[in-house]
Amino acid sequence: MGHDSLAPFIEIRDLTVRFGEVVALRNINLAIEEGESVGILGRSGSGKSVLMHVLRGVESFPGISGSVIFHVSRCNKCRHVEVPSRAGEKCRCGGVLKPFDADFVALDINDPLRRDIVRRIAIMLQRTFALYGDERVIVNVMRAVEETGESMSVHRAADLLDEVSLSHRLMHVARELSGGEKQRVVLARQLAKSPMVLLADEPTGTLDPATARVVHESIKRAVEDFNMTLVITSHWEDVMVELADRAILLDQGEIRAEGVPKEIAAQFLSMAGELGKREEVKVGAPIIKASNLSKRYISIDRGVVKAVDNVSLDVKEGEIFGLVGVSGGGKTTLSKILSGIITPTSGSISVRVGDDWVDMTVLGSNGRGRATKYIGILHQEYTLYPSRSVIENLTESIGLSLPFELAERKAIHTLETVGFTEEQAETVLSKMPDELSEGERHRVAMAQVLIKEPSIVILDEPTGTMDAITKIEVTKSILNAREELGETFVIVSHDMDFVKNACDRAMLMRNGRTVYAGNPAEVLAKITEDEEKEMLGS
Repeated sequence: MGHDSLAPFIEIRDLTVRFGEVVALRNINLAIEEGESVGILGRSGSGKSVLMHVLRGVESFPGISGSVIFHVSRCNKCRHVEVPSRAGEKCRCGGVLKPFDADFVALDINDPLRRDIVRRIAIMLQRTFALYGDERVIVNVMRAVEETGESMSVHRAADLLDEVSLSHRLMHVARELSGGEKQRVVLARQLAKSPMVLLADEPTGTLDPATARVVHESIKRAVEDFNMTLVITSHWEDVMVELADRAILLDQGEIRAEGVPKEIAAQFLSMAGELGKREEVKVGAPIIKASNLSKRYISIDRGVVKAVDNVSLDVKEGEIFGLVGVSGGGKTTLSKILSGIITPTSGSISVRVGDDWVDMTVLGSNGRGRATKYIGILHQEYTLYPSRSVIENLTESIGLSLPFELAERKAIHTLETVGFTEEQAETVLSKMPDELSEGERHRVAMAQVLIKEPSIVILDEPTGTMDAITKIEVTKSILNAREELGETFVIVSHDMDFVKNACDRAMLMRNGRTVYAGNPAEVLAKITEDEEKEMLGS
């Protein structure tokens, strides 16, 4: 069963697949080299998914003819399968890797050789997030190797989550992630098998452009870091240009063209007409929606006080949203309604957790509680535990029980996201809070909020009484945390420079009502001279 060393890794010859009268694939000839990234472009119904399922090798197709040959090397002792270029090398068990060919069309689905190869093939599909919904993300990754009877260390799982940029979600429950995050957990689970081949079938078909880009970057990095051969299908031409070395145009079950991704994409576009480029989106879809919120208090001397009076707003995922106004304007009360600390007297407010909307007016662990655990709050008068080191402040003091090495790793990672370098973070871990500057303490306090992996962070007057330099440090740490973690921020502030430098949008409140919402410069232009004096004075 040997083969010459010039054979490609995967060789498809005259492949035809029929379902009754329908011909899904007709006479496909394609050779895929080891380590190559091949993109398959085509409209839905062109046969892309059928081809992927044939390559995956876990189901049998009655109406199939031709051949799909995997040229591999295999250990005769432990049956471990490797890429063809490793033929002649020693296996990890001490045996020798010998060249082997397996034809998925000829071999029975239960043939041991075929199954050994299938085990080294990873797959990502468009919508089936086969995750353990109630388990934490890190457990999902650790359980990925269960069926092979192996076990995985928490370190290895954390490494794989680093690989797909999800270290900031490792303690989240899988079902409460967004679509793009779930796709990256799926990728991390697949990488756990150290695959030779990754088959990605429309992996970002249903995601918005910004989220899709993050998933693509994760796939691209994983392919390079794990030396995988990639076959990816899509109907977005930019995916091909970004991810593939070579592209195939599939239409009605036949290969119409193959070559440089950019040229094939252009050909596909002329065929597809108006499928075109996706819109650039900087922030995501709304993550907080509030309409007609009011909060009334009864005060002995003033009667009914409308702290918040008929306010509506939405905050988008990944946005930094500022609430500005003089004190008593209602911004702090509004931020407490947004964070679930108080319930509005009337109006509606909901927060998105993963893909579900949670009604924040419904109390209890399945109501508002489902969202509040993903909302981090940093109060103006935050305090670090003075007699505990920074690492203790970031872990057991806040009830985060992790094995020490993982805690240390997560603490360093979180400190880096608020603007410490890796070296600074390592040094700061053993220090006591009073050994830090005010700016450093503020960043550690922010890390204390972020290490719990919130999706939304509410900051109350983060720059309080700080000097100009410290304010710049804090602004940078917020922008950095958004950049690194995709965090959404709602910031209550009377500091107009800070709002201008840090926020994407802002809302001016006066006497409990919204005066104006829009870009920060426009909002600040609506502040009266008296308000400005009072805000500077406060």
